[in-house]
Amino acid sequence: MKSLFTTEAYSEIKNRLNSMSETSQRQWGKMTAGQMAHHCQKAFLVPLEKTTPKKPPLFMRLMIPFFKKSLYNDKPWKKGMPTPKEFQVRDDRDFEKERERLLSLIDEFHQKGEAHNWPKHPAFGEFTTQQWGQMEYKHLDHHLRQFGV
Repeated sequence: MKSLFTTEAYSEIKNRLNSMSETSQRQWGKMTAGQMAHHCQKAFLVPLEKTTPKKPPLFMRLMIPFFKKSLYNDKPWKKGMPTPKEFQVRDDRDFEKERERLLSLIDEFHQKGEAHNWPKHPAFGEFTTQQWGQMEYKHLDHHLRQFGV
């Protein structure tokens, strides 16, 4: 699995994101390009310790062990996966501004690198550094594929 901690995957993701525009059309789902860029930022705020999401309800906490590995394994995520409420974006967003903010967060995450002491995820628990890098890559790849890039 690719990781945002490798130069190749980091450059690939940034190039793919830079090839998008406000008019990029989604292949599935409901988000616009601007909403997607804002949504993807939220996933970086957790490991960068800029936000702490609420713990999921008990039912979800019981289900986590069954799908946690799918967050960072080699199998692409399926289209139309449910999005937690905290990560949903429903208002209009300026794609250029959201992309620049996302690129900045990607840079910050990559620069902290593998030597950083990454925090425990409040919902999913412990991740290794490698798993954090793979999971962030996989999330971005999922949404870039959503927009055909």
